[in-house]
Amino acid sequence: MSKNNNLHNAKIKKNDEFYTMLSDIENELKHYKEHFKDKVVFCNCDDPEWSNFFKYFDMNFNHLGLKKLITTHFDSEEKTYALIKERNGDGTEQEVKIKKLLGNGDFRNQESIDFLKEADIVVTNPPFSLFREYVAQLVEYNKKFIIWSNNNSITYKEIFPLIKNNKMWLGYCSNKTCYFKIPNYYEKWDEKFTKEKNDGCKYGKVPAISVFTNLDIKKRHEDLILTKHYYKTHYDNKADNIIYDLDDQGNKIPTGEYPKYDNYDAINVDKVTDIPCDYDGVMGVPITFLDKYNPAQFEIVSFRKGEDGKDLVFTRERERESSTILSNLGSKDYQINLLELGLMNNPKDTKVNGKSKYARVAIQRVNQ
Repeated sequence: MSKNNNLHNAKIKKNDEFYTMLSDIENELKHYKEHFKDKVVFCNCDDPEWSNFFKYFDMNFNHLGLKKLITTHFDSEEKTYALIKERNGDGTEQEVKIKKLLGNGDFRNQESIDFLKEADIVVTNPPFSLFREYVAQLVEYNKKFIIWSNNNSITYKEIFPLIKNNKMWLGYCSNKTCYFKIPNYYEKWDEKFTKEKNDGCKYGKVPAISVFTNLDIKKRHEDLILTKHYYKTHYDNKADNIIYDLDDQGNKIPTGEYPKYDNYDAINVDKVTDIPCDYDGVMGVPITFLDKYNPAQFEIVSFRKGEDGKDLVFTRERERESSTILSNLGSKDYQINLLELGLMNNPKDTKVNGKSKYARVAIQRVNQ
């Protein structure tokens, strides 16, 4: 099967054609304004006729101080086009120009790669099922990016090392439910929201959406405020301070709220808000921690390893690849199998006292 057909299948058969709401784009990109000045922005995996990414950058071309905007249109079978907007030598913006393409706009075509080489920043919502291949291309060409995907992408063996090594992180939209415009031929959609919009289009309600970027943003440098303690304490009114309780040997006494894993020397933390402020060892925390991750405060050790020495994943790789991430968009019968989506461990993984837990990211406090 050709690459073009693969992309077509990803967007159609896997219900992977979702158009991001303008309000969601505005809410995210308002945090990146300083990054866009004098830059070339490329929106691929796109459809300018539907795309709010093109609309956003076209409307804000001068406000952001863009040098150039390139948006390519994908068609599964026909030759297609790109929309290009540039700045004149005197600083004024040109009208949008249409450039006919020899190919169909697939992001892996040479024409698209040539645009990519020219670009400074890539901003788009790529097909979820091709996310790994799409990110690999961005990394290969050393591009800055702001891209939307399913939060489960964190768990991919190709993606997590980028997060661990601080080459990618979460944007401001993190693990949120979002509405997307979808093609009218989709058989299932969110009836309530579609009725509210009443614009002749269908909309799907999609959970666990995150933005991934490698552009520096303010939230990445904000410390997570920690209020819980691993060791027992009491408040000393005289000293006006918190004092640790000690046993007969003068050692601090654990509260007992943080059990250790059966097959890994780390404590389990069920909620990000429960991360203790006084534990210096390795902690297994929910992946929602990554929304609060500050590399100056914590180090990501890995996904917790089991006795076999292999990184634990949320579900088997073959299962994940064959599953349809967004299998049901109906407002009434909307159901998602957590195991298929990769949000839950295999039964043998991540056990505390013999009880299965959701998979964890292993972290450790940075010595400050």
